[in-house]
Amino acid sequence: MAAISREILESYVEDGLSTRETALVEQALRDSDQLRGMLRAVMQELDRGEHSIGAVWRRQRLTCPSREQLGSYLLQALDPAEQDYIDFHLDVLGCAFCHANLTDLKTQQKSKAPDSRKRRKRIFESSAGLLTFQKEVH
Repeated sequence: MAAISREILESYVEDGLSTRETALVEQALRDSDQLRGMLRAVMQELDRGEHSIGAVWRRQRLTCPSREQLGSYLLQALDPAEQDYIDFHLDVLGCAFCHANLTDLKTQQKSKAPDSRKRRKRIFESSAGLLTFQKEVH
């Protein structure tokens, strides 16, 4: 990462950097009093509430897919254009917020899988005797 700008520090504060970029910023912050001063100034400005279109866009995460869309992405149930956009958002932009959401959804999916299999088996076993089959008459 080149010199760390105010924009990078804003992204750092708002968790908008990839894991690699975050580690680089944190190392630079450890090594530079001047950079830590810049970070304090950025945090104060963010606390006062910058109201530019870009700031509102970033704060509201307007380009981030919803949790429901991320769930559908995980199931590969989106149309190809939406699937590609989320791939881009995660892989190219490296949105830490969406990566965290996706990780949480994957964890929930894994923990619910055995429960749903057990539930399906119970439902099938409880209704198996109630099913009737009819012969097709021609």
